[in-house]
Amino acid sequence: MRRVTLFVNGTCKNGKVVAVYGTLSDLLSVASNKLGIKASCLYNGKGGLIDDIALIRDDDVLYVSEGDPFIDPQNEAKITSDPLAAHTDWLTLNIGGRLFTTTRSTLVSKEPESMLAHMFREKDVWGNKQDEHGAYLIDRSPEYFEPILNYLRHGQLIINEGINIRGVLEEARFFGIEQLAEQLEVAIKNSQPPEDHSPISRKEFVRFLLATPTKSELRCQGANLQGVKMLCSNAEGASLKGCNFEDPSGLKANLEGANLKGVDMEGSQMTGINLRVATLKNAKLKNCNLRGATLAGTDLENCDLSGCDLQEANLRGSNVKGAIFEEMLTPLHMSQSVR
Repeated sequence: MRRVTLFVNGTCKNGKVVAVYGTLSDLLSVASNKLGIKASCLYNGKGGLIDDIALIRDDDVLYVSEGDPFIDPQNEAKITSDPLAAHTDWLTLNIGGRLFTTTRSTLVSKEPESMLAHMFREKDVWGNKQDEHGAYLIDRSPEYFEPILNYLRHGQLIINEGINIRGVLEEARFFGIEQLAEQLEVAIKNSQPPEDHSPISRKEFVRFLLATPTKSELRCQGANLQGVKMLCSNAEGASLKGCNFEDPSGLKANLEGANLKGVDMEGSQMTGINLRVATLKNAKLKNCNLRGATLAGTDLENCDLSGCDLQEANLRGSNVKGAIFEEMLTPLHMSQSVR
């Protein structure tokens, strides 16, 4: 019985010793199972194609191919014996249809723990797929990959105009290039405009109201609403926390008949405000300044008025069922809530 040693074409590692029997097709079938490839042809050590099983001798060393031409395993041995050469050989990447030519050292040296470094540190460890020209196929965006490759080349983050920095960040995360990802996150944070805490004018607020659908949430926390006129307006569920309704000129804000159900106006300044016959059911008016406010006929059911200043406020005819009046700054006289 003859036996031979089989290697994958182009390599002299991980060989398998097998018995030779039957036909050439039988031997190719055994080679496929042993080496985990789809064997289609055999070569001897000199690159000769074996087309007849009778040509095989005992203890021959054969190289199994999936159909590609013979690759001399001695070339791999030369590269392996020279560690420097293994990392400086040139290769081409096909990134989303665009070709990038670089060295193996560029891909593995700058960020040695990245996925990209692991993919190309050793030849064919990841089983990287190649196109018909031998370029390694990677299904990612070329425009976002280019800044990453340049960073690996010279260590500087340079993004051309028109390239979305967030796209580059996602590519850096995908390839596991952590140091670059951190730089990109800082750059994105620094590019954000500072938060604008300046007060809005009455005109701006009215424009927001007109442009906001009735079913959408509207937030106006801390707005400057001096002397605003919002008669019969619908601001149900709005957040008006910490707003200023007081006009130094003496013009009083007018929200008569407004729907303010569930509104949050906690901590707002509303001296002299007109909320006559407005609906404030379940509203939060905690710690508000309501001195001299007109709340006649107002629905204050379950309204939280704790900590409010209601001095000289008019609550006659108002509905205060379930309203909270704890920790009032000034005592609430009965005359204020009686017709």
